Amino acid sequence: MEKELALSIRKPRQMDISEKLEILTGAAKYDVACTSSGSERAGIAGKLGNTVNAGICHSFAADGRCISLLKVLFTNDCIYDCKYCINRSSNDVPRATFTPEEIASLTINFYKRNYIEGLFLSSAVIKNPDYTMEMIFLTVKLVREVYGFNGYIHVKAIPGASPEIIYKVGLIVDRMSVNIELPSEESLKMLAPQKSKNAIIKPMGFIRNKIVESKDNKLMIRSAPTFVPAGQATQMIIGASKDTDFDIIKLTEALYNNYKLKRVFFSAYTPISNNPLLPALIKPPMLREHRLYQADWLLRFYGFTSSEILDEGNQDLNLLIDPKCDWAIRNIDQFPVEINKADYFTLLRVPGIGLRSAKRIVESRRFCALNFDSIKKFGVVLKRARFFITCNGRRMDEYKISEKNIIANILAEGKSLYIKESDAAYMQNNFLIESLEPVRADIFKSLTGEI
Repeated sequence: MEKELALSIRKPRQMDISEKLEILTGAAKYDVACTSSGSERAGIAGKLGNTVNAGICHSFAADGRCISLLKVLFTNDCIYDCKYCINRSSNDVPRATFTPEEIASLTINFYKRNYIEGLFLSSAVIKNPDYTMEMIFLTVKLVREVYGFNGYIHVKAIPGASPEIIYKVGLIVDRMSVNIELPSEESLKMLAPQKSKNAIIKPMGFIRNKIVESKDNKLMIRSAPTFVPAGQATQMIIGASKDTDFDIIKLTEALYNNYKLKRVFFSAYTPISNNPLLPALIKPPMLREHRLYQADWLLRFYGFTSSEILDEGNQDLNLLIDPKCDWAIRNIDQFPVEINKADYFTLLRVPGIGLRSAKRIVESRRFCALNFDSIKKFGVVLKRARFFITCNGRRMDEYKISEKNIIANILAEGKSLYIKESDAAYMQNNFLIESLEPVRADIFKSLTGEI
């Protein structure tokens, strides 16, 4: 009897699948690098789902994060002890590990109930990177080949895993991502000493090369296998280290240029540890995260370079106004621009004029001269743009164009949601900006890119 009792004490309690799901979906919320677009695959008779147009639905949480997929970890039982991570080996949290069959079954059942349109599968590192990646491979292979799921799948490539296993996974899924974690090697050494920049960058380069190779093969042989058709992405944690916004934006630009990433995601550090190497934050720096997303749009679609957005003498984004407004104010000598004459790329640099409104202006002015009423109908946000444009040689009003005046009026535009105009200078001088929350306008601009 005593022997049986001792064995029962040592044997861990078996969890049911609902308990695992609660633990591992909760643990996955810190990983924001999931998107559900970029892959084209029509429905196939006898298979479930597709990735065409609205085949993947999008829904967004209040802070702007995409929650359209079944977003789950394979396990949160990690061998690493990264100081910023809730799943670090030294943290006392409930641990759980799925089997490949359990995740495959959940994915299909949720899809059939119309809860989800795709799968985002990440994982802590259990045993070693190769073993973890092999479990991910077995999972997505079950979903694709046994259950016949033809919808969107995004998985994490585990740094340190062999190229052979990463390649096998890449032939099955739509998108892969390798989390770069922290913006600098120094930060990694301090907060995640078991990881290295080279181990993270190496699979990024491998995935990039295989994507290019796959596209080249497709040009010659239509039936050639497709590798990661929706491209790759990554995530950086913001606020856990002392890296500046300039460091982050420079790295982001390099990742786009060198590794052809589809997206770089930013995740505001959530204070989950009292480690002295981590900043003493009360809550995540969400406003800083949103400003970085806005800067990311400027890099990808508006023709800006990192050195234009920030530089050695100006290393952090202005949290009071978006980075496009900030750039325009610092380069006020380049304004105003004439709506009826400026080229498309010049219009893109005007605050309040986005990608769609700039295109509409260029197309419409071929037929008639535009005025302020016309461009407002195109979606131009005149409350910001009015300081930087003329229509037919005239300004919208006679505001004195100065940095102080423009900032005060832009802040006043959203004072019911943001801060009082009279408080702007006080907050800027007393470093209270970090306590601000992003407002609806910031969240909208982060999602749509209409800056």
